[in-house]
Amino acid sequence: MNFQRKRIVVALGGNALGNTLEEQMRAVKRTSKALCDLIEEGHQVVVVHGNGPQVGMITNAMNALTREDPDQPNMPLSMCVAMSQSYIGYDLQNALREELRNRGFLRTPVVTVVTQVRVDQNDPGFQNPTKPIGKFLSKEEADKQAAKYGHIFKEDSGRGYRRVVASPPPLEIVELDAIHSLVDAGKIVIACGGGGIPVYLNGNHLRGASCVIDKDATSCLLAKEIDADMLIILTAVEKVAINFGKETVQWLDSLTPDQARTYIEEGQFAPGSMLPKVQAAVNFAQSNPGREALITLLEKAHEGICGKTGTIIRQ
Repeated sequence: MNFQRKRIVVALGGNALGNTLEEQMRAVKRTSKALCDLIEEGHQVVVVHGNGPQVGMITNAMNALTREDPDQPNMPLSMCVAMSQSYIGYDLQNALREELRNRGFLRTPVVTVVTQVRVDQNDPGFQNPTKPIGKFLSKEEADKQAAKYGHIFKEDSGRGYRRVVASPPPLEIVELDAIHSLVDAGKIVIACGGGGIPVYLNGNHLRGASCVIDKDATSCLLAKEIDADMLIILTAVEKVAINFGKETVQWLDSLTPDQARTYIEEGQFAPGSMLPKVQAAVNFAQSNPGREALITLLEKAHEGICGKTGTIIRQ
């Protein structure tokens, strides 16, 4: 077993948070136990979380409000991401605080940083958005929202119409200095929730961008910027696989960046699912000698660090 203390960025998948407020309250307790296993062993943990169901719920609620009261302005997507960061962070930091104190860590602070992440306003993805968010609408409902708010909708596999937005890569974590100071001071930090509040520079003003940022890509950027030893991406499967869903499925214990790129070129990893996770893991692992990434289940994070399970990506 390897018990060397590591600085670790943990990227929590949606299964770590649930899909409703009630599910989230239960899920963060389970998630906190897994994270505290790492903390108790001496590792320094920084947490990034997804927000797909939560930001969708907020967006739907804000849209319902504008339908009930035409004088209410539409809520920008960047503000919906900010709301999701705050209330997910609130639940998660309290669950972590409680679990730490249950284990005798009486003075270990946990803090959530509402985090903005800069994107390029000229990214070509803004001209052809593809990332679906929010609930399914009829064509009539979609046409009304498109006319009123300028949103773009696309039909989704015969299930209805969904709003689509761009998903540009993260360029800069605006609150990085604050996050770095907190981590260096030994705090347990939750940051860059949902990939970060998307913003772009307009002079000295940070203006909210109508897009979403991939949480795993931002986790990779954060891990590099704070000089983490390891990036752990927690998802719904124990290991990465090739030929997934087929009789010839092969579960992978380890990958080099070159091997991963070959599998990516073969189309082995599903876009919007495993692909961005593998891409983020490769990006981090090859960014500096000695860095490694782990993809596994939430419950298997500790075993994965010990080399017992999961897929390790290293040079």
